[in-house]
Amino acid sequence: MATVIDGKQMAASVIDSVKSAAANLEADTGVTTGLAVVIVGDDPASHAYVNAKSKMAKECGFKSVQHTLPEDTTQEHLTELVATLNNDPSIHGILVQLPLPKHLKSEPIIQSILPEKDVDGLHIVNAGKLATGDLDTGLISCTPAGAMVFVRRTHGEDLSGLNAVVIGRSNLFGKPMAQLLLAANATVTTAHSRTRDLPAVCRSADILVAAVGRPEMVKADWVKPGATVIDVGINRVPAPERGEGKSKLVGDVAFGECAEIASTITPVPGGVGPMTIAMLMANTVIASHRAAGRPAPKF
Repeated sequence: MATVIDGKQMAASVIDSVKSAAANLEADTGVTTGLAVVIVGDDPASHAYVNAKSKMAKECGFKSVQHTLPEDTTQEHLTELVATLNNDPSIHGILVQLPLPKHLKSEPIIQSILPEKDVDGLHIVNAGKLATGDLDTGLISCTPAGAMVFVRRTHGEDLSGLNAVVIGRSNLFGKPMAQLLLAANATVTTAHSRTRDLPAVCRSADILVAAVGRPEMVKADWVKPGATVIDVGINRVPAPERGEGKSKLVGDVAFGECAEIASTITPVPGGVGPMTIAMLMANTVIASHRAAGRPAPKF
């Protein structure tokens, strides 16, 4: 039976490191790490995420600023707000909660955030730094950064000789995850819906990362015995056993059967999810150290 990675526990250890890094920076330089979160409209799920991020920022000792804008906010107004935050030296990280209402274009907004304040790691400058192997001056997208913490704590810093397969090629997760694994010397295959004989490709993986958004797609016979399985999927499916109309969260991996084959596996919920907010805090404290001319902490 596989060792199940406790994402909450690992996220808590990252948050502890963030708190001490923020406190030390403030003690040494007087600089308080600042995070600004912008949300447009009244989508309940987005508000829940934003509230969790703002609460965690306060817990880390950050200056936490939240801008809640009405649903009918114009592109110009949102652009102006980002420009104001870019010019505010007390703000080190800017996060615009996605998705934006349909009448707004998210890409120009994301690209208007200064790369050094882009704590979501979505700016093309940060994507480009990661693609060229520069892990020291950019900011890395939070979910792949969190998944990579699991990989490093399981296999160490150097993945030489290990085969990694990432199922999924999104700009948000699949591509940056593959680049992080490559930077750690793994031999990496990026697989996706058009990959021929996907189960056979997955069976070659010492490290298998699933991020496709299809509930329990990865079965036990896709997993190499003793592999590390990182499940990034979050899918809500009906759960009639819990009562009429009830649902539950599952990953992209059939957890029960794959846990019999893998050596290490992440659960859903409670695996990669908690790490995403933890790495957002890590990116923010990295950004504040760089702005203050201090060596940035590593996570």
